[in-house]
Amino acid sequence: MTPYRITAITVASAMGTGMAATRDALRARRGGLRPCDLPAMPDGIWIGRVTDAEAIDLPAPFAAFACRNNRLAELALRQDDFMAAVETAKARHGAARVAVVLGTSTSGIEETERAWLRRRADGALPPYDFARTHDLHALPRYLRARLGLAGPCVSISTACTSGARSFLDAVALVEAGFADAAVVGGADTLCRLTLHGFGSLELLAQGPTRPCAEDRDGISIGEAAAFALIERARPDDAGRIGLLGAGASSDGHHMSSPHPEGHGAVTAMRAALDSAGLAPDAVDYVNMHGTGTRANDAMEDRAIARIFGDTVPCSSTKGWTGHTLGASGALEAGIAAICVEDGLVPGCLGVGRVDPAFGAGVLVNNRQARVDRVLSNSFGFGGSNCALVIGRIP
Repeated sequence: MTPYRITAITVASAMGTGMAATRDALRARRGGLRPCDLPAMPDGIWIGRVTDAEAIDLPAPFAAFACRNNRLAELALRQDDFMAAVETAKARHGAARVAVVLGTSTSGIEETERAWLRRRADGALPPYDFARTHDLHALPRYLRARLGLAGPCVSISTACTSGARSFLDAVALVEAGFADAAVVGGADTLCRLTLHGFGSLELLAQGPTRPCAEDRDGISIGEAAAFALIERARPDDAGRIGLLGAGASSDGHHMSSPHPEGHGAVTAMRAALDSAGLAPDAVDYVNMHGTGTRANDAMEDRAIARIFGDTVPCSSTKGWTGHTLGASGALEAGIAAICVEDGLVPGCLGVGRVDPAFGAGVLVNNRQARVDRVLSNSFGFGGSNCALVIGRIP
């Protein structure tokens, strides 16, 4: 794959709003999880809530898009000079040549939940703008309008790989000649459906999630928005942060459980390395999907050990943010960029002892080291797998 420059990137999650706050939280090992204060949830559940988004009002011309998901997206757009970078790309390529490719798993479903609570006696819902809030295409539709873009507009909903998959699919659009640049990423927000759904699967942790820990007991659900502007790398981009490779697979082992030996995960990671033209020993850090469930973390450990042995440090950063579902792959691409820029390898947060059955090189403390390339994993329900290589452009 031809490298792609990450011209701009912005994130908003429970660990911080903007890349600087995210960097500070990683360095200080300051997580953003807290006890759940949403109604009708069992005691002991923790979440990654982004309170800054709750004070956001969308600009008046876009008021019809107002929902929690788009407010969180708007919060992220306002950070890290992201909108200015998109304006520059528009001037360079033209608005019709900048695509929008975004992932989400539940979009603005909270708006339908709110409407359901206000339903009439006959069961009819009160009026609300489904297409610009709940609909899976509402998020990319909002960003395209908000940023004044006119290129291809694509929504990705491949469960928890959605945010990562947006990078891969945007590259395909550019390589096919439909665009010259793309806004990629994802956003997902807290809602009753997600929390009760994972609760019904008995996958929610008691207290904050502890990925890779011997005593791990499940997921903490979080919310996040993360966006990147990607363009083909130019000769003078050497040394800049970019997307070096991407790979995907679908193993279809089970609707909600990964293949225990991680066959699909291995395929996606090898595809990403192959597309970047890299051997495994060229990777300096693996950012694990690492949700904190017994099955997922054990599977991923086997898959990573199969490719990298125990020589490449790896960890999950979901102890800071919770599992942000369709946004997680994009959020962790932002974290990977920080790791490269700062020479930081973050250890898993809140882990007293790594599962002794694990064979990969899982870290529990931060480490300073030169980081040129990060492999970032995302795995989702239905057997969807995606891996990105983020690093310095050769």
